[in-house]
Amino acid sequence: MKAFYQPLLAKGGSANYFRSNFMKKRILYICLITVLGLNLLIGAQIYRANAAEKENVYQQVELFMRVLERVRQDYVDGEKVTYEDLMRAAMKGMLSTLDPHSEFMEPSKYTELKNDTEGAFGGVGIVVGMRDNMLTVISPMEDSPAYRAGILTGDKIVKIEGKSTEKTSLPEAVKKLRGEPGSDVSISTLRPGTKEVKDYKLTRSTIKVDTVKDINGNREFPIGENKTGYVRITQFGEHTTGEFKEALEKLRKQGMEGLILDLRNNPGGLLDQAVKVCDIFLARPQLIVSTEGRSPRMKTEKYTATGRDEYPNVKIVVLVNNGSASAAEIVSGCLQDVGRAFLIGEQTFGKGSVQSIMPLENGAALRLTTAKYYTPSHKVIHEKGITPDAIVPMSPEEEEALYYKRVAGGIDSLEEPLRERIKAVHDVQLERAQDFLKGVILYKERAEKRGRIETQVASQKN
Repeated sequence: MKAFYQPLLAKGGSANYFRSNFMKKRILYICLITVLGLNLLIGAQIYRANAAEKENVYQQVELFMRVLERVRQDYVDGEKVTYEDLMRAAMKGMLSTLDPHSEFMEPSKYTELKNDTEGAFGGVGIVVGMRDNMLTVISPMEDSPAYRAGILTGDKIVKIEGKSTEKTSLPEAVKKLRGEPGSDVSISTLRPGTKEVKDYKLTRSTIKVDTVKDINGNREFPIGENKTGYVRITQFGEHTTGEFKEALEKLRKQGMEGLILDLRNNPGGLLDQAVKVCDIFLARPQLIVSTEGRSPRMKTEKYTATGRDEYPNVKIVVLVNNGSASAAEIVSGCLQDVGRAFLIGEQTFGKGSVQSIMPLENGAALRLTTAKYYTPSHKVIHEKGITPDAIVPMSPEEEEALYYKRVAGGIDSLEEPLRERIKAVHDVQLERAQDFLKGVILYKERAEKRGRIETQVASQKN
C-alpha cells in the first residue's frame, strides 16, 4: 500500500486526498449511469407512445378523413371526383402496397374473375390478338356465334359497335366483345386475302372454355408413341378435375403407360382443383400441400390424399416453365416431392401465396393474401418456385413458336415465310419428356420380360 500511495505523498498530498478523489469519481459514475438509465427509460416510453399512436386506428382514420375532406373540397377539379371515387382509389392504393396479388376489385373485374374460374363467359367466341398493330382474329371457337357467322382466322376487326379499333388496346377490345348472353354486338372485319370488309351483327352466347386439352389443342387425346399420353392443363378452373379424369380415361383405354402433363404457362387458379388433380395419383393419407397464415383461421391447413393411386403403373413427366404459377406449382411441387413425377423445363414463377376472395357491397370484392403454400417436404413456393429435375431452357423464338402452335388456327394466321419458320421450330422440352418416358417404358418392359424368363426357367428346373 505504501508503494501505491508514494506518488501522491511525493506531491505533498495524503491518503485522504486519494479517498476523496475516488469518491468524487464514484459519485460522477453513478450520476452518469442514472442519467443514461433515465434516457433509456424515457426513450422507450416515447417509442411505445409513438408506436401506440401509429397503431391507434381512431387517430389514423381521423387523419384519413381530414385528408379526404380536404381533397374533396379544395382539389382544383373537384367536380370530377366523388367520395365514392376517392374511397375506391384509397382502397386500391392501400392494397397495392401490400404485395402484387392483393387488390380491390371493381364489380366488372370481380365478374371477370368468376367467369375465368367457372370456365364460361358471355361473348362471340373469338380468340383475338394484335398483329401489325391491328386487332386480328387468331381463331374462332367452334360452334360459337363468330364461327357460325363465317369469321375466319386472320380477319382484321376494324370496327366494334361502329367505332374504329385503330387505337383500341387488346383488353379494351375483349371487354367490348364480351357481354351478357343474348345481347348483340356489331363488328366489321377486313379479310386480308380479298380486301373485303364485312359487317356482322352477332348475338353473344355462353362460351365454355376448356381447361384440359390434347397435343392438338382439342379434346380427343390420342395416344402417342410408346403408349405415351399427353394432357395440357391451361388453368385450374371449376371443371378442371372432371375434364382431366375424362382425358385420362380415354388414354387408359388406349393402353397408356406414360403421361406427359403439360403445365407450362399455366397461371394457376383454384386450390381445390390442384389438390384433386394430385389426389388422382396419390394414396391416402399422403400430404399434398399445406398453407400457413397469420390469422387463427388460416394458421395451418393441410390437404391430403383421400383415396388410392388410380394409375400406379403410369410413369409421369410434368413440363413447367417460368409461366407455371400458383396451383400449377402446387401440382408440380407435390408430384416431384413424393417421387411420383419427373419434372422437365425451367424454374417456375414462384407465386405460392393464398388469395382469399371476400365479396363486398355493390358487386366489388377484396382479394387479400392470407397464407403461403408449402410442398409436402415443407419447401416454400412463394418467391422461390419449383426447380425441375432436368433444366431444359427454351429460346424466345421457341417460346413464340410454341404459342402459335397451341392456338387453334394460330399458324394459319401467319404469313409466309414466318409460317414455315414457326413450323420448323421444335418443342425441345416436349421432345425431352418423350425421350425420357421412352427410356423408362423400354426399361420397364425389358425388366418385366427378364422376370418372366427367369420365372419360366425356375419352373422348368422344378
